[in-house]
Amino acid sequence: MDNKIKFHDDYYYYNIVRKNIKKYRKKAGLTQQQLADLIGASMHYISQIESAKPYKYFTLIIIGRIVDALNIDIKYLFEKEKINV
Repeated sequence: MDNKIKFHDDYYYYNIVRKNIKKYRKKAGLTQQQLADLIGASMHYISQIESAKPYKYFTLIIIGRIVDALNIDIKYLFEKEKINV
């Protein structure tokens, strides 16, 4: 029996987080600029985070600021999309 853990590639988790940031930002009715202003970042930075070419270097501090600004629990950024069957 092979007990090796199968790891996802680096972009797997970034992809989940970036999609959820975008989803919850839009749900909150915020533009990228408005979210950037709330967390003390540039709109370009938010755009990079939400981009399909993930900006891999956002920090836990930035994630914390984003969830505070969006008024959500951090766990929601790691929710996988549900596929309708």
